[in-house]
Amino acid sequence: MSSSPASPPGPPPASQSALPLSRDATPAFLATVGNTIRELPRLAKFSLVALTLVLFFTCYIWMGWVSTDDAQVDAHITAVASQVSGYVDALPTNDNLDAKEGDVLLQIDPREYKAEADQAKASLDLAVAEAKSAELQIGLTRATTTHSTGSAVAQHDSDAADYTVSEEQLERTATANLLEAKAEVASKRATKERAEADLERYKPLVKTGDVSKFQFDAVDATARVAQDDLASAEQQLAAAEQNVDIAQATMKSSKAREARSQSLLLESKAREQQVPITEATYKSAQAAVERARAVWDQAQLNLGYTTIRAPIDGQVTQLTVHIGQYVLPGSLLLTLVPLDQVYITADFKETQMDGVHPGQRAKVHVDTYNRDFDGVVDSIAGAAGSRQALLPPQNATGNFIKVVQRIPVKILVKQNSDSRLVLRPGMNVEATIYTR
Repeated sequence: MSSSPASPPGPPPASQSALPLSRDATPAFLATVGNTIRELPRLAKFSLVALTLVLFFTCYIWMGWVSTDDAQVDAHITAVASQVSGYVDALPTNDNLDAKEGDVLLQIDPREYKAEADQAKASLDLAVAEAKSAELQIGLTRATTTHSTGSAVAQHDSDAADYTVSEEQLERTATANLLEAKAEVASKRATKERAEADLERYKPLVKTGDVSKFQFDAVDATARVAQDDLASAEQQLAAAEQNVDIAQATMKSSKAREARSQSLLLESKAREQQVPITEATYKSAQAAVERARAVWDQAQLNLGYTTIRAPIDGQVTQLTVHIGQYVLPGSLLLTLVPLDQVYITADFKETQMDGVHPGQRAKVHVDTYNRDFDGVVDSIAGAAGSRQALLPPQNATGNFIKVVQRIPVKILVKQNSDSRLVLRPGMNVEATIYTR
């Protein structure tokens, strides 16, 4: 990087700056100057005009720049701290060594964090397996309960139909068959009694000869037939009564089966509530998976934090640790100074800031090398330096003394091609800004 031209001229001499230029003295002064010029010879007049032009040009140049020696080299210094605790296992860097972005600066013993990461991974795998099992349980429970409910409904309908049929069978047996059998027994008994009565009347008549033997035998046969018919009717009545008992037992059995199927149906419908329970269990398992994954991610982060790498390119300074030292989270380990990204912070007087704006050309004179560096105004601070101090001054007591304030101006510097001319934060410099 080439150096800039020579320093700009300073302010005009005190003798010239002290000319009487007040409003009241101006007419007399101009008259005196005019008379003096008229009395001078031609060569002296020419010399005086030339001197006046030189003084005017010098004042013009002097008014076209502002300068300050209250300026320093600055940079965005990065402090590197530990995010986990542990013993320093390796320290591949040292003070004042250059580091590239991503280079390993320090290694903390990772074994404890490796074990925590493995444990977190195992917990995550277990949670994933439990969530998968809960998901499969939803389908199994839904299919099982649906099939069980359908089967229970069908069985209940069948048992209910059987119970209805048994009721109808009992009613038909008890009303129709039993009543018919009873009526038949009553009819046969009446026939038998009439036939026996006829037989008893014919017995004395057959002895007296009033009736023939043939007539008596017919009446006797009728009585025996009536006796047999009565016995048959009584057997049929007994069978009908037995059928009624059987029908009652069948009805009771059908009713019991219908009640049992109704209970199974209700139980199956109750098991359907297990579906939302299994769904809730699955959601809980999913939440457990996310929690386990977060723990695993944190464990991986902590394991990664054991290797401290350079976040930027820079030079290592303020190295405060050594191998075997126990560090805590937040402990300052070292700082990185980006020497290729330095800039100048120049504090100009507020009376010099009228014509200063970003983009203007600047010159920086570095005391260390007695060299000039080219630069450009980058930005102007939003407040005076006193207002940005930790304890800003307060003038509420009334003892106010007007002090010219300083405004920080950021100047970007073009690095010199000579690698030996390194600008380091904190160096004193003189900054000049060309406002024209």
